[in-house]
Amino acid sequence: MAIKVNLDLMLVKRDMTLTQLSEEVGVTISNLSILKTGKAKAIRFSTLNAICDALDCQPGDILEYEASDNNN
Repeated sequence: MAIKVNLDLMLVKRDMTLTQLSEEVGVTISNLSILKTGKAKAIRFSTLNAICDALDCQPGDILEYEASDNNN
């Protein structure tokens, strides 16, 4: 199982750069980049709230669950 981050898609839909989002939510560009590339291990609800507010979207627009192919 994996959580896929669709932040890049939302940025394109909202015609916003990572730098603009960083300035609006108060999170460093490097931390947003880690999230955008799917390398983040966690995200604070306050950060997710700020991102959703800035992008006018729902958490489900940014985060997506993908089931693994394992049959455990």
